[in-house]
Formats: sequence, structure tokens, C-alpha cells
Amino acid sequence: MLPLDRSIIAHLALFHGLEPQALDIILKDARSVLFAKESIVFEQEADARSFYVLLSGHIRVVRTTPDGRQIIARYISEGEIFGVAAALGRLTYPATAVAAVDCVVLVWPSSVWPDLSSRFPALSAGTFKTVGNRLQETQARVLELATEQVEQRVASAILRLINQTGRKTEAGIEIDFPISRQDIAEMTGTTLHTVSRLLSAWEEKGIIVSGRQRVTVADPHRLVLLAEHRGDR
Repeated sequence: MLPLDRSIIAHLALFHGLEPQALDIILKDARSVLFAKESIVFEQEADARSFYVLLSGHIRVVRTTPDGRQIIARYISEGEIFGVAAALGRLTYPATAVAAVDCVVLVWPSSVWPDLSSRFPALSAGTFKTVGNRLQETQARVLELATEQVEQRVASAILRLINQTGRKTEAGIEIDFPISRQDIAEMTGTTLHTVSRLLSAWEEKGIIVSGRQRVTVADPHRLVLLAEHRGDR
């Protein structure tokens, strides 16, 4: 197997400030894997034998509750590290990772994490910053579910996605990967019927444009007002 070229990670924020030789060492035990759309990268509670960096595409992180419901915890974007259970002191994955689109992923055996994190503090610091941000995001989501009305939660979820992955189009800011109304329902702890009703109403008001697994925000300001519970009534 040919060694991976350092240029594939040199531009990523996670590896910022590392010397070329360090990048070569980090890549020594990595392999590049293509995951087709809707294929599973790893499953919740499976042994955490690998950790990953997403090179292209989007990964959907799904948690299954004790009563069998599926909740979309977040989406992973290009350049992010994920599945690094060792950094959390875990032996299993806390959630399932699914390719939302065709994805190219770098994969390392979990056994090399202790050595890499000790030899390259910048990598370790970047990873723990990412993990910390996700924990804060999870806490904010729990607070949303406990205190906000459904309309606010759905508006907030769409705003998070366009801030994370949005791309400008003639119609507005489009979420840059296919996302269904069921996906949005699973992100916000509500039903498909409720999400469909809200998106249809927002479309009539010119706030969003939706198509087959596509959502474009035509009027971000009004969506912010809805998220803040100050929208049209």
C-alpha cells in the first residue's frame, strides 16, 4: 500500500502548525476508505477499534435511546475528527456514524492514539477542543428540548446546519447535503408530521425553499426570529 501524501491533511485545522515530518508520522498508520451513502462507519456500543478524520462528505451521528428511538445528535463536516473514543476514555462508540453522502475517510487504529496524542500536543489539543465543543453543543440541545417550543427547535436546527455546511445559491443558503424531513424530526425530538407542517408554512411565507431532501433558507433573518421566538404569529 502506497503511503498517503501529507497534502491531504496539511490544510486541515486539526493539523495546523505541525511540521511536514510530523504529518508523515501521523499518516503512517492511516488508510483512506470510501464509505458509500447510507453505509455505516461504526455502530453504537461497538468496540472502538478505530478513529477517523473526514476528508470529504458529511457524516450523520445517530444515537439510539433505551426505548429504541433514533436521535440525530449532529453532523460531522469535512476536516473533523470523530470516533476518537480513546480521548473520552471509552472502549466503545457512544453513537452510530452513517455516511450522509459518499464520504472519504481517513482511518487509524485506536491503538496508536496514545502515542500520537503524546508526541503531538497540537493534535491532542485540537481533538479535545473538538470534543469539548461537542459536549457543549449536546448540553445546549438538551436545554432546547426541555425549554423551547417545537417551532424554535426546528428553526434552530436548520440555522445550525446552514452555519455549519451552508453554501450560497441563487435561492438562498442551501444545506450542502441531502437531508429529509424525517432527519430534521430526529434532530429536534418531534414528529415527521410536525416538521412537514412547519416547513410547508415557512415555504408559503418565503422563509425557506424545500425540495427532495434539500432545504434552502431564503430569508435567514426571519428564521433567526423564529428560533428566538420572535417570528410571525
